[in-house]
Amino acid sequence: QVHVVESGGGSVQPGGSLRLSCAYSGLFLGYYAVGWFRQVPGKEREVVSCISSNDGRTYYGDFVKGRFTISKDNARNMVNLQIHNLRPEDTAVYFCALATFTEPFDMPPREYMYDYWGQGTQVTVSS
Repeated sequence: QVHVVESGGGSVQPGGSLRLSCAYSGLFLGYYAVGWFRQVPGKEREVVSCISSNDGRTYYGDFVKGRFTISKDNARNMVNLQIHNLRPEDTAVYFCALATFTEPFDMPPREYMYDYWGQGTQVTVSS
C-alpha cells in the first residue's frame, strides 16, 4: 500500500516563503514521478511541478516563473517544494501525487497517470 502525506502548508503574507514536503511510503518497482498540484475551489486542478525519481528531471507549470523549486531526497522518500515570493493567487490546496511506471517515461506525466494522492495541504497567502 502506498501512502502519500503532505505537510508544510500554512498562512503567510505576500512575499513570504513556504516549504511544502511530500513524504511517501510503499513498494516501488521501476520508475516513478512525484508531482505537486494545486486547486482552488471552483477551478480545475493544475500542475505546479514534478520530478522524476531516477534521474531528477523536473517540470514546472508556466505560472511558476522561477518562484518554485522542487527537490527530492530518495533516501528519505521525500520531495520538497520551496516557494518564494508568495502571491495571493497562490492560495490553494496543494496536493502531492505519485505516478508509477515499469519503464522510463516522458516528463511531465499526464495527470491521469498519477496513481496515488495525498490529502492536500492548505496554503493561504494574505495580508
